Amino acid sequence: MGNADRMGITGRGRELRALREWLDEARGGAGRLVLCSGEAGIGKTRLAQELAGTALAAGSAVAWGRCVEGEGAPAYWPWHQVLRSLGADAADVLSGDACSPEGRFQLFEAMAGAIREAARKSGLLVILDDIHRGDEPSLLVLRHLADQLGELPVLVVATFRDPGSPRLVGELSRVAERLELRGLDLAGLREQLPEATDEEIDRVHQVTGGNPLFVKEVARAMADGTWRPDRPPATVLDIVAGRLGRVSADCRRLVQAAAIAGRDFQLEVIAAVLDLPVADCLPLVDEAVAFGFVDHVGDDLRFVHALTRDAVEASLTIADRAALHRAVAESLERQFADDLSEHLADIARHRAELAQYGEGEAARRWLVLAADDAVRRIAHEEGVRLYQAALTIGPVPPEERCRVQVALGRAAYLAGDLPTCVAAAAGAAEAAQIPEQKAEAALVLEAVPDPGINATAKRLCEEALTGEVSDASRARLLALRSHLAFYDGEQERLDALSSEALKLARSTKDDQALADALRARQEACPGPAGRAERLGLAAEMLALAQRTGSARSAMWGELWRLDALIESGRLTAAAEELPALRVAIERVGGPVSAWHHDRLAACIAQARGRYDEAAAVGRRGFDRMRVVERAPATGAYFALQTSLAGHIGVTDEAAAFARQTFDPPPRFATMARLSRAYLLTCAGLPDEAAASYRQAGPLETWSLPAFFVLPGYVYAALACAGIGRHDDLAALLDRLEPFRGEYVVGNGVAFMGPVELALGRGAAVLGRLDAAIADLVVAIKQADRAGAPGFVAEAQYYLAKALVDRNSPGDRDQAKSVAQEADLQARSLGMTAYAERTASLLAGFTQTTRTALSSREAEVAALVAEGLTNRQIAERLVISERTAQNHVQHILTKLGFATRSQIAAWSTRAAR
Repeated sequence: MGNADRMGITGRGRELRALREWLDEARGGAGRLVLCSGEAGIGKTRLAQELAGTALAAGSAVAWGRCVEGEGAPAYWPWHQVLRSLGADAADVLSGDACSPEGRFQLFEAMAGAIREAARKSGLLVILDDIHRGDEPSLLVLRHLADQLGELPVLVVATFRDPGSPRLVGELSRVAERLELRGLDLAGLREQLPEATDEEIDRVHQVTGGNPLFVKEVARAMADGTWRPDRPPATVLDIVAGRLGRVSADCRRLVQAAAIAGRDFQLEVIAAVLDLPVADCLPLVDEAVAFGFVDHVGDDLRFVHALTRDAVEASLTIADRAALHRAVAESLERQFADDLSEHLADIARHRAELAQYGEGEAARRWLVLAADDAVRRIAHEEGVRLYQAALTIGPVPPEERCRVQVALGRAAYLAGDLPTCVAAAAGAAEAAQIPEQKAEAALVLEAVPDPGINATAKRLCEEALTGEVSDASRARLLALRSHLAFYDGEQERLDALSSEALKLARSTKDDQALADALRARQEACPGPAGRAERLGLAAEMLALAQRTGSARSAMWGELWRLDALIESGRLTAAAEELPALRVAIERVGGPVSAWHHDRLAACIAQARGRYDEAAAVGRRGFDRMRVVERAPATGAYFALQTSLAGHIGVTDEAAAFARQTFDPPPRFATMARLSRAYLLTCAGLPDEAAASYRQAGPLETWSLPAFFVLPGYVYAALACAGIGRHDDLAALLDRLEPFRGEYVVGNGVAFMGPVELALGRGAAVLGRLDAAIADLVVAIKQADRAGAPGFVAEAQYYLAKALVDRNSPGDRDQAKSVAQEADLQARSLGMTAYAERTASLLAGFTQTTRTALSSREAEVAALVAEGLTNRQIAERLVISERTAQNHVQHILTKLGFATRSQIAAWSTRAAR
């Protein structure tokens, strides 16, 4: 007999060995998720129980979470059970801000933290049973945790019934091991039925397919004499139904009532349903246990298998089922009247079963209460399901329909289900009886990059604004309409709407209206012209945050301040503000807020010449955000990659970005083509750059997002300089003229230096050398003042080139000095895109000075290029070390260099 059999489990040696190996690896710190699948009765739970015994024997903690049959469990119920078994406060862990998308992330991280802490001492095995019955929020927790298991001493085994779970398998299989259980073979059946003949074994295998539960029931039938090989049962249900007829009438009533209550049930509830004292029910429970219907699980009772419960329920008439559903609901309402929170969903399930018998109003009421509770628990998907169920029980009075549709829309929005959100908002508006209800319906929606959703939002918003609503509601509606105008590019409309919204919100003293209006007004103040007002709005938002304690308001205020600081070239001040932003963002929680921090931190690092840091932080933010909102994540990361390419060259990742198909929101289509054209120019692909530029259309037709007008012009100007579109370049330089003295920043995602840098580079290409030199001199000062050394080096390089090209008296000497500074700066920062350029430029100056070196000095220069020290040079040439030092100093003076590395580079180039 194998190890698995000695442990009391038949025919599962291979599977148990695999699980034990994974458990050992998890205890060593390399956890994983295992999905164990198979048909009902195949032995998934039994195998998990065996593994639990192994884990306990090894000193690891074990926690079970069982998903309830039907739809009567509270949201996150399996995780409630896991946390309770670990001694954690489930109510504290499974909590967060129910009104924000980040609340879900807070809950997920708290759950992961509780698991991490429980596993810290000796490892942890978590078993989630029957997850095919789990609520959507519980599965989302599992998906979130699965990504972190590889670095935790935690093994999670999740069982589910197959077939019938394609979505579940598709979502989780990519991060999990799969273990598929199949029926026992003949050898396994012989071990399970040792007294049976070979003929009986063959017959049982034909009937059961080796399903362990079915085999177990057949074995019970053999033992009690009810097995008929000539008339075998078709299913487990048939055997259970037959056995139900052999228990006492009172025991049958008890298990039937329990089957309606659910697979797990409390005897007190069932006793109340039967109108019996609990003591009178105890003998009936013993009888049910003896006949293999139920087992004790802690203080509660549980059907031995879901199929057992199903068979018992199937024995009831329609009238009996309805009566028992009503009795169980009433029992739960009475017994837990002081705190129904963990029973609302179960009561709603029972009441919903009675809706078809004239009790629809009560069913709707309980479904809505359960949905409200699910949303409070941040189980938005469960809230959506319950609200939708309530709305199917009609007829629903219009006012009630409006109220439920609004709640449904809000839950769907927080669940990320925008189609359901839009449909619910439209349905609420249609059912609205008074203007204020129409306003509530419109405010369910928010402006998004999707034009179709925005069209519905605009219609609902404008309809609501025609009614007599409160000033606070009107301010919020105007703010929403302003957001929609922002996405449509209606800048003039945006200004008027946001101004009116803010003025009205300030007069109402309504905090929500003020927060909405401040955000709308901030969008209406783009670019340098709006910077001063944006700083004022940031201060007002921060004051609102301090007054209300709102982490979200604090986050927006800090973000606006940082955006304005970067745009004004105050990079050091912006870097010093990042910790304050981090504090606000950690309070908000979630990947979206963390992405806001990362995009700004990466932009500041890129502007300050910290390219590796910028790339790493930018990538982290992209990875966080792309799973939530791919369009803004991709747009911001592409902008960062494009800006980095100007100084460190086009990385493989940036090249892939340039070539991949990316369908930006319509409002950003032109911007995407222009930035791609510039990136392709940096990559040395002028033909592809020209094609991307042509896709943007004629310059006069461009439509750029308000906050990206200046970066868009600069990308276009630099692309035109590289592909020879001189007419467009001249026109773009004219468009850049009003922005002199400003810095080119794209809403805190990328920094492109002073405007004068782009003006100077463009003027040089057009042959306007005097203008180019004047602008580049200014650009050097501005970049230096901002603390952007990479842009200092860039401006110095182009200034040196322009001076060489102009070649007026003194230009060459000045060019050489500027080029040397550019070379030193570029090399110290790791600006690979400029290191060769500055070296080549310097080589042009040194060609004329090569003959100025004596033969001995040329010889010393060559040895410096070999990396020799002064002492090594002296030994090689048989001269004193002091003489070698003097030769090196003379070479530096003659060539105008400051370092030995410059001598080495010059000597290497001169020798080619």
